[in-house]
Amino acid sequence: MDAYPAIADHGLIGDLQTSALVTQDGAIDWFCWPRFDSPSLFAGLLDRQRGGYFQIRPDSPGFVTKQLYLPGTAVLITRFLTADGVGELLDFMPVLGEDATANHTIVRAVRVVRGQMRFVIECQPRFDYGRRAHQVEITDDGVAFRTEDEAVSLSVVRRPGRRDGGDGVPEQVGDGVRAFVTGRAGDIGGVVLETASSTPRSIPGEEVIDTFVRTRDFWRDWVAHSQYSGRWREVVERSAMTLKLMTYRPTGALVAAPTTGLPEQEGGERNWDYRYTWVRDGSFSVHALLGLGYTEEAKAFLGWLGARVQDAAAATQNGRPSPLQIMYRVDGSSDLDEEVLEHFEGWRGSRPVRIGNGASDQLQLDVYGEALDSLWRGDSEGVALPHAGWLRVRTLVDWLCDNWQRPDDGIWETRGGRQDFTYGRLMSWVAFDRAIRLADEHGRPADLTKWHQARDAVYDEIMTKGWNADRGAFVQHAGTSVLDAALLYMPLVGFIAPNDPMWLSTLRAMDSELVSDSLVYRYDPAASPDGVRGSEGTFSMCTFWYVEALVRAGRVDDARLTFEKMLTYANHLGLYSEEIGPTGEQLGNFPQAFSHLALIRAAMTLDAALSGPPADGRAVGASLASARAAYLMAG
Repeated sequence: MDAYPAIADHGLIGDLQTSALVTQDGAIDWFCWPRFDSPSLFAGLLDRQRGGYFQIRPDSPGFVTKQLYLPGTAVLITRFLTADGVGELLDFMPVLGEDATANHTIVRAVRVVRGQMRFVIECQPRFDYGRRAHQVEITDDGVAFRTEDEAVSLSVVRRPGRRDGGDGVPEQVGDGVRAFVTGRAGDIGGVVLETASSTPRSIPGEEVIDTFVRTRDFWRDWVAHSQYSGRWREVVERSAMTLKLMTYRPTGALVAAPTTGLPEQEGGERNWDYRYTWVRDGSFSVHALLGLGYTEEAKAFLGWLGARVQDAAAATQNGRPSPLQIMYRVDGSSDLDEEVLEHFEGWRGSRPVRIGNGASDQLQLDVYGEALDSLWRGDSEGVALPHAGWLRVRTLVDWLCDNWQRPDDGIWETRGGRQDFTYGRLMSWVAFDRAIRLADEHGRPADLTKWHQARDAVYDEIMTKGWNADRGAFVQHAGTSVLDAALLYMPLVGFIAPNDPMWLSTLRAMDSELVSDSLVYRYDPAASPDGVRGSEGTFSMCTFWYVEALVRAGRVDDARLTFEKMLTYANHLGLYSEEIGPTGEQLGNFPQAFSHLALIRAAMTLDAALSGPPADGRAVGASLASARAAYLMAG
């Protein structure tokens, strides 16, 4: 690896407990084990010298690469085209069961399709973010990499009776190994990396083929359960598989992204660790998963969330200031102390590289709304809330009744001080509204008078303090004129009618200030200092929320154009990071669950609008006709 690839120049593979990123030139430059939030074994993405990598590529200059997923699967195919031949690298991780394990497998199978090709295989592991030394032992069957208490083996794939491209003899190069193998059309070979394994072994090709078939069939069977059959089926299915790849199967928790430290601005300091489960992100996933028909996945996350609600209810009774944290580790633990990896230079010099997340102890009142909304949606789809769960929910809602007026840190986890964020108020309203519905629909005991009063008080405050008459828009927080794309969620949760004049005025203000050629900024950091230096790109999730808001406001043609344009910003595999930069580059941690969750919702909402009869506020007026004409003239 000679240079940092673009963030978008990666594919994702995984086994539902951890995952790896693979570049377009065949390098695994990010892999943590045994879990998403564990230390890295390969982190060349953040430091090409100290981070480690595992690359397979042609041993010739000027080769061309193409990358795709085996259709309907998470098996990644990297194709190499040279003057002498065409070769393929298949990368996948066999799917693991529901029990947490340190034993993970990365299969890297190579084959020559046409002509001949000489491959170079180089494995340079670096344990614990490159902080722990290891020994290298080369055997007849492969290589063992060992620390005092950890081990990883690299085994050779052999196919008796066939010309085999995997029999290169490795030589030690620094703290890793390198081997060269030559094959001709029809030759198949490869290597298998196994964690928590100290002894490499000679692996029969038939074993790899069987593992491949089982992995392929798992993904195709899973995708077949999707109930979406709309216009963007392949895009939606790829997003769904990406979310599945970011799910920790033993608990049902969904990580926000499998990476840390990828910046919101190249060379900047907005570099956070997203390898954890946000209550917000996971709760949003329930809507997308249920919409696609994945009830079991939604049920699994709701089980994880229920355990966090149980812990929070107990904390409330013990007088904890904020009982529900905004994020946890995938196993539900809360040790997320933030530290800096000083020895890592960061992707293209973007420092500091952080692990852990200091925002974990922030007060973000919106998480109560997202949690209650997901529990209500799950209950509506047959994922019933048990009696004990209801008692814990009731405890949290009672706490929120006494605390919703507190300033908080907001959805964007700013570090510039607490404010009376309108989005926090909005989702507090959602929490009360959904709790009231859960109580009414099932006749559950609750202090409904208190809850109704709180819901009405939040509504009145948003309509007065959250509304800026001079701007003609709902604003980020009381006493400011700053717009905030988080408020695109207002009509999506039913707080305000999508054709209400106050909302349409807000949407027009966002059109002119936050929207740039269909892409949407979260807010203007210059106008609303967030405690961190530098700027950022447009936020992909907000763009998809904008699509939904446009549909509901009756601007269906605008929504479709925005959605189609947004699809052009996906990488070559249909994956999205957190943000889109000024020249269309992907920025931030990759891939990001928020982006794919919002894509799925936008696709379902837009498809329904294009296929069904007009809903409220869906008529296209003269202003939309003028906007279309202006767009065509500008183009």
